[in-house]
Amino acid sequence: MKEKKSNNKQDARDASQSFLGVGMEKIVSLCKRRGFIFPGSEIYGGLSNSYDYGPLGVELKNNIKQLWWKRFVQSRDDMVGIDAALIMNPKVWEASGHLKNFNDPLIECEKCHARFRADAEYPGLIIKIDKWEYVEDRTNISDMKITGKCPNCGVEAGRNFSSLKRFNMMLETYLGPVKDEKNKVYFRPETAQAMFVDFKNVLETSRQRIPFGIAQIGKAFRNEITPGNFIFRMREFEQMEIEYFIREEEWEKWFEYWREEMFDWMKNDLGLNVKDNVFELDVPKDELAHYSKRTIDFEYEYPFGRDELYGLAYRTDFDLKNHFKEPPYKEEGGEAFYPHVIEPTWGVDRSVLAVLCDAYTEEGDRIVLKLKPKLAPYKAAVFPLLANKPELVNLAKKIYDDLRKNLMVSFDDRGNIGKRYYSQDEIGTPFCITVDFDSLEKNDVTVRARDTMKQERIPISKLQEYLNRKLAGAML
Repeated sequence: MKEKKSNNKQDARDASQSFLGVGMEKIVSLCKRRGFIFPGSEIYGGLSNSYDYGPLGVELKNNIKQLWWKRFVQSRDDMVGIDAALIMNPKVWEASGHLKNFNDPLIECEKCHARFRADAEYPGLIIKIDKWEYVEDRTNISDMKITGKCPNCGVEAGRNFSSLKRFNMMLETYLGPVKDEKNKVYFRPETAQAMFVDFKNVLETSRQRIPFGIAQIGKAFRNEITPGNFIFRMREFEQMEIEYFIREEEWEKWFEYWREEMFDWMKNDLGLNVKDNVFELDVPKDELAHYSKRTIDFEYEYPFGRDELYGLAYRTDFDLKNHFKEPPYKEEGGEAFYPHVIEPTWGVDRSVLAVLCDAYTEEGDRIVLKLKPKLAPYKAAVFPLLANKPELVNLAKKIYDDLRKNLMVSFDDRGNIGKRYYSQDEIGTPFCITVDFDSLEKNDVTVRARDTMKQERIPISKLQEYLNRKLAGAML
């Protein structure tokens, strides 16, 4: 994994830029064509950066989440999980500092009213700001210069752009029949706060002792100024997050521990090419979130450029102190104190995108999605050699019914066998099983591996055992 020098500009290079020979448009096309990801509300013209996971996409996403939950929660004695509400009491966000500090700097073209983040890069538009800070309701700027043209309407920048404004990304709504300030609430912008608010409840019911963690997978909402790049930046997204509670003097040890855990997850669970495509950015102090003392961004080389995949933050005791007037943790014979927190955060949607980008491969006239077998939507596909031969179809369906008791398996009898192989390669299915006329006589089948295209004859009676062994060893 490579380290990257600090750069406070969001990389917004054109989405058609090649990525090891693969452009973003090919990933997007594959996702829609094969049922991984669809534009949301498409028949009504869609909704800005809203996407729906299709039949294969939801399987891939669920496989990632289940693998994460198994590794970081169910297989550990020092971790418990929760599933908290999307909408919390607004006092939570007041105490956490989100209502005051969860802001992006915004500028607006006064001709077309397109809005842009002032800390991002856009084609043809140059924004230079030496320093800005928010002081209550004012935005203090030491120097700002805007040149070039509006990327949306082409008007000359400068006087045609507004001054810098503070834009709070909290997504608000109202509860109850009356739409007034008393009933205003917010969709959570992160999953973290419920784990702090529920800290004492979890402590009392789970009997955990420091060091221990609380984990959660769930949706979060941010009213982004400029969402974009497919599922990379959306207003509705999903997180896998842990709040790991520690003693203050041990924070560096546990920070490094979770850094290594996240790296291992990317390499061995997701199968990412961490050597060439994953980079670490130690976020500079003047760019840290209001709660953080140290943050590392794990960045991925997406087709549109390098940008954040995961984050690791040392939140100190900021959150527990803001939510609890008295120290919430005490061990027998000791004094009560506020635990400190290490927070590893994984984006579910960005995990899906990185996995798809890393796995996408073109080999001659075939497209292969070289997914780790445990992530693949289907573990195997079963084919009768000919769809018009009932004896082949019946045996293939029996094998299919037996296998799907334990594995996610597909059945396909459309077109010729070569096209069926290529169709399964494109969606990442590790093994294809073909029932032919020899199968009727010898009770065996042909098993073809996705990556090597190597074929073996396997007795039907040992097929489940064979697949289990291969999938466990991930040898294709």
